[in-house]
Amino acid sequence: MLKKMDFDEKQSFGFGGNAMIARVSRFSWSPFLFLITLTALLSFQITTKTIYPIKIVFSSTSKTDVSADTRTSCVGFFGELPERKAVMSITEFGGVGDGKTSNTETFRKAIRYLKRFGESGGAQLNVPKGRWVTGSFNLTSNFTLFLEEGAVILGSQVFFLFFFVGFDYADVLKDPHLSVSIKLHATLSRFSDDPKEWPIIEPLPSYGRGRERLGGRHISLVHGDGLTNVVITGNNGTIDGQGKMWWELWWNRTLEHTRGHLVELMNSNNILIANLTFCNSPFWTIHPVYCSNVVVKDMTILAPLKAPNTDGIDPDSSTNVCIEDCYIESGDDLVAVKSGWDQYGIKMARPSSNIVVRRVSGTTPTCSGVGIGSEMSGGIFNITIEDLHVWDSAAGVRIKTDNGRGGYIANITIINVTMERVKVPIRFSRGSNDHPDEGWDPKAVPVVKGISIRNVLSFNSTKAPVLEGIEDAPFGGICMKNVSLRGVASSLPWHCEFVSGYTDEVFPTPCPQLQSNISSSWCSYS
Repeated sequence: MLKKMDFDEKQSFGFGGNAMIARVSRFSWSPFLFLITLTALLSFQITTKTIYPIKIVFSSTSKTDVSADTRTSCVGFFGELPERKAVMSITEFGGVGDGKTSNTETFRKAIRYLKRFGESGGAQLNVPKGRWVTGSFNLTSNFTLFLEEGAVILGSQVFFLFFFVGFDYADVLKDPHLSVSIKLHATLSRFSDDPKEWPIIEPLPSYGRGRERLGGRHISLVHGDGLTNVVITGNNGTIDGQGKMWWELWWNRTLEHTRGHLVELMNSNNILIANLTFCNSPFWTIHPVYCSNVVVKDMTILAPLKAPNTDGIDPDSSTNVCIEDCYIESGDDLVAVKSGWDQYGIKMARPSSNIVVRRVSGTTPTCSGVGIGSEMSGGIFNITIEDLHVWDSAAGVRIKTDNGRGGYIANITIINVTMERVKVPIRFSRGSNDHPDEGWDPKAVPVVKGISIRNVLSFNSTKAPVLEGIEDAPFGGICMKNVSLRGVASSLPWHCEFVSGYTDEVFPTPCPQLQSNISSSWCSYS
């Protein structure tokens, strides 16, 4: 373990410099002391060993070798797990984990310092046990953020001044001073944050504006843009966005800019997020956008079930994404695959593709286990959803789109799904009437074709599937086999509009649109 010293001391002496001076201070030979000190300075070294080696082992066969686990895995998207040459602790940069002291500048300073090792073996920043308050900070390439056991990174609280006045209007007229006071309070109740903690950044080009408000958006707590070979992991540490204040702004309709995500990586490749707990995100929790070769594995993601838009994992205009072995509780979709919003997504034309969602479990009372869309204007294809377990949720799997979206959804495979007390187990929906601005094109309709759903078992569902296509663009090629929705009365009809396909061994009896006599050779049940 590295000797603790302040940041300026490291720059002056290098690691071990003070220890070396302490050893030779008993000698009276000044030249010898000078020589030893100079040697320490010139041989600036940093340990090459991680404090806790990451347990995931990658191989060329895209399997994990964790305690002889031979289950199918897609973690090979990430490639070789790096061993960082420079390993340091946030405490060595002056970090204080008391749950009160701001460490925003400390995290930023530490990552700026470690960036220098990016081309010579990379660097790792360890966060030890403690509660580390910080605002947003940007990661760097060839970098690992490692949270030790008991480490909690806390998103800085942004302070809002709200005053509630209980005087009658008649009292205000009688007392002019009271009237002035109320006007002052109304002014103070406006959004007043520290711009250094949660800065405003440009909207994503595939969205054209903030997702919730016009203009820019708040940066994520942990952010990165244009990076490669980034790992966010640890020994089950926690990143807590402390999102309640942001949710209250949404509920109170006083939000001025779109909320920030907990973790967002943009225009980046070779990303691993594993073995941590993320909770209380202000907005979507994990958002890789314009990324490739992304692995999110062995994560626990938590938010209050009524917390607005706290999606778990949202790959967006990204390719080669592996989401595996995660437990999620949230106030929105557990996983949502996206690719841009209306005319902005159509223009950018950057699809989400080659995405695997496997062994994900959780609950969301308002949304779905896995959703595709509704922002899908850049296209979504080659998506596999496998071994999904969802309970006490509004929907199991859901495809969401609308007029104006354009784009396409194709080659979607959903297999081995278990649901308990899920209101609508399978849902295709339209008509969200959710557009970025007046520039959307009502004639831009999506193409949805090639949806394979098999081996689905739902207990205590209350409604039959709802499959709503679009009149000018029917959803085709829907293929279902071995789907059993227990609890749904056999007399309860499916709701189907503008869809077509084929079913086999499906209960209760599906709608006529899915009982086509056309050859089912395009359905692959193997």
